[in-house]
Amino acid sequence: MFTGIVEEVGEIRAVEEQSDGTRLRLATTFEGLTRGQSISVSGACLTVEAFGDGWFDVFLARETVDRTYLGTLAEGDAVNLERALPADGRFDGHFVQGHVDGTATVSEIEEVGEDWLFHFSLPDSLGQYVVEKGSIAVDGISLTVAALTDETFAVAIIPETYEVTTLSDKEAGDPVHLEVDVVAKYVESLVDGYN
Repeated sequence: MFTGIVEEVGEIRAVEEQSDGTRLRLATTFEGLTRGQSISVSGACLTVEAFGDGWFDVFLARETVDRTYLGTLAEGDAVNLERALPADGRFDGHFVQGHVDGTATVSEIEEVGEDWLFHFSLPDSLGQYVVEKGSIAVDGISLTVAALTDETFAVAIIPETYEVTTLSDKEAGDPVHLEVDVVAKYVESLVDGYN
């Protein structure tokens, strides 16, 4: 479980294509890493397989490559990193599982004073889970939906979020991972179970 509060931006150090998936090496300042630890990499929960001073390795199974844009990353690309929430940790964002529901694209970026308004495409399959003023994770970042249409949604980005995440590198047309609020999916499942 994650909170969507990005701890740092990491960098892809190496990409190794394999027959059953892709292995990534990421640069990090995280200390105390362990094998088997869960880390959100731009919103996808991945497992640390190996680590050393200033780096860790993760493996992208074919399923992960198919559902995310992580398989398209190259050496030097930036990703958002967050370690799993410890049992005694502070909960500042919203419940983020690290299970990417789909990908979308940046459709527009507006600068509004010192802030930004990011607009994203909204896949048809996720529309029913997104509500205005509700939570959504974009590339692992806990955000609040500021505006919503049938085909797009927008989020307001404050300078702190812009500066400490990969959003500052995004341009129109760039891909992002989306994870809708898990509570909405549970409510749908319960309602469907009673019909």
